[in-house]
Amino acid sequence: MNIPFVDLQTQYQSLKPEMDAAVLAVMQRGDFVLGGAVTEFERAFAEYCGVPYCVGVDSGYSALELIVRAYDIGPGDEVIAPANTFIATTLAISNAGATPILVDCDPETYNIDVTKIEAAITPRTKAIMPVHLYGQTADMDAIVAIARKRGLYVFEDAAQAAGARYKGRRAGSLADAAGFSFYPGKNLGAYGDGGAVTTHSAEIAEKIRLLRNIGQKVKYYHEVKGFNNRLDTMQAAVLKVKLPHLDEWNASRRRAAATYSELLADLPVVTPPTAGYAEHIFHLYVIRVANREALMDHLKSKGIASGLHYPIPIHLQPAYSELGYSRGDFPVTEAYADTIVSLPMYPELDDAKVAFVVEAIREFVDAHGLGESPAMAMAAG
Repeated sequence: MNIPFVDLQTQYQSLKPEMDAAVLAVMQRGDFVLGGAVTEFERAFAEYCGVPYCVGVDSGYSALELIVRAYDIGPGDEVIAPANTFIATTLAISNAGATPILVDCDPETYNIDVTKIEAAITPRTKAIMPVHLYGQTADMDAIVAIARKRGLYVFEDAAQAAGARYKGRRAGSLADAAGFSFYPGKNLGAYGDGGAVTTHSAEIAEKIRLLRNIGQKVKYYHEVKGFNNRLDTMQAAVLKVKLPHLDEWNASRRRAAATYSELLADLPVVTPPTAGYAEHIFHLYVIRVANREALMDHLKSKGIASGLHYPIPIHLQPAYSELGYSRGDFPVTEAYADTIVSLPMYPELDDAKVAFVVEAIREFVDAHGLGESPAMAMAAG
């Protein structure tokens, strides 16, 4: 059995007639840039997230950077972000001219540790950017309470969380603004890059529209120095077809995750917990093991793909050496980076495929063991 990490072809085949018609309609209309499908998708996604405004952009990274810029955060300012995230989170802050200030992750949820946020706030802090990592929302009420007390903005990095809920509310509606990614492998994925900003603020939505479209509302009249960050009409058409299926796909991911966790329960691995406040959508199903590289090699020999999200923490990346962090500053993030493995996860992953993956892990354990390492013990504690 060959099990890919994600299976985009099966999803396409299930929607082929509708998808082909939507793409063909764009080609027939010829409205390739900010065409009708963009407006239609923005309206539908705003309603889905429970916010009045959505602005489509060309990537999740652009969504986050434009949010920072729209709130006039730049040189001399600081934005608090988790150490345990993909580098796009901090690049969005840095490339807007501000400085990311990192906070370690919570050992249970993998998201930002809310108990460590206040210690990171300085007079230069302007915002907090929590990440809903792997598809589970951060503890937003606690984060927003800290922000409001200290006069800060909150921006959700919801790149991995389309459809996730926090206490019944959708990701994208929980803060001042949120950035989404529609990279093909995401739960709601386009057929190329894409992203969106959601917000409750008409003013911010208008700023994002200006910034994404080289600073213009009317052609050749540029009100601000903007960027070329528009959501492609073809991608919007694809997303509009997919959106009505998102909740069903996320439910399928939860079922696959539950099967994984049940079958892995007696093995020496740490399975991902779901916080009581969250409806996890399992963009990724991430386990922790001690003998990671050997296990991944074994899975590969069985035709099973796996991944690492993420093997090198932000503060140890050469690109961020100027921040002055060093190994040991964020011990939980570092321990997890050394022990995480992402197993195959997609809506079409049935019980038989999950069982095949787990049986391969069990076979490896029987032959080699997965004894707890010092890093695993420290992280678990």
